[in-house]
Amino acid sequence: MRTLYDVPAPAKLNLFLHITGRRADGYHLLQSVFMLIDWADELHFEISPSGAVTREDLGTPLPADDLITRAARALQQATGCMQGVHIGVRKNLPAQAGMGGGSSDAASTLLALNQLWNLQLSRDELQRIGLSLGADVPFFIFGKSAWVEGIGDIIRPLENEQQLADTALIVVKPQEGLDTKLIFSNPNLKRDSKAATISDFAAKHFDFGQNDLQPVAESLCPSIKKVSDFLKSQGLHARMTGSGSAVFAVKKQAISCQSSFSQDWTVKDCKSLIEHPLIGWAKD
Repeated sequence: MRTLYDVPAPAKLNLFLHITGRRADGYHLLQSVFMLIDWADELHFEISPSGAVTREDLGTPLPADDLITRAARALQQATGCMQGVHIGVRKNLPAQAGMGGGSSDAASTLLALNQLWNLQLSRDELQRIGLSLGADVPFFIFGKSAWVEGIGDIIRPLENEQQLADTALIVVKPQEGLDTKLIFSNPNLKRDSKAATISDFAAKHFDFGQNDLQPVAESLCPSIKKVSDFLKSQGLHARMTGSGSAVFAVKKQAISCQSSFSQDWTVKDCKSLIEHPLIGWAKD
C-alpha cells in the first residue's frame, strides 16, 4: 500500500494587500504579493482501496468536512479516480492567522494525491480544481512567490528584479483569531486603492503599499495593534498578513526584548521559500 509521509503545506504572507474594487457578486478585487514561508502543516497520505476519503487529526481537531477532505473528493470527482485515501493531519499553523493554512492544506492534498493516484494532471488542471475550493488554493499549487490580482485567481510570477531574495522573518500571532467575513463585510473597509503595477512593487518590495484590511482588523481585534506596535518598537517594519490576526516583519536584527513578547502570542522565526517543496508533483 503506497504512502506519503511528512508532506508539507507551507504558509504564505501577503507582503501588501490592496482592495481595488468590488464585483457585482460581492467578491472583492485585490492586488497582493504572496510569499511562501517555511512554517508549515504536515500531512500523511495512505492509499485506501475502498475508495473512501478519511482523515485523522494528529493534534488540533479539525471540522469534519474541511478543505482537506473536500479537496480529495473534488479530485476524485474531476478525474473519476476510484482510489481512496486516509489522511493524517498535524496542524502547526494557527487558525484565522491570514497565512492560508487551510488553502495550503488543500493544495498539498491535490499535489500529493496527483502523485499517489498516478493521475498525471498538469499544474493548470490542479489549479482549476483548487479554485473551486478557495481563492488562495491555486497560488499554493502555482508554487512560487507571485503577484496576485482579481479575486486571487490571476497569478503572475515575479521575474528578474521583481524576485524576492532569501529573507529572514518573524511572525507573531496573538491568541485571538479573526474571521475573514467580519472584515470584508465591514462598511469602513477601504475598497478604492489605486491600481498598482508589479514595477511599483519591485522598486520597494517589503516597503511597498499597505494592508488595506489592517485598520478594520485592528478595530475588531485590538491585539493586532499591540503586536504591531511591539515589533515597531524593536525597529521593525510590521504589517498584518492577509485577513487574519498574524503580523510579520523582516528580521533585520535580533529582537532585543524577547522576554517582552506576551505569553499569549505565538512567535515564529521563519524564512522565505523560493518555491513550494512539492512544486515538482504536477506537470507544467
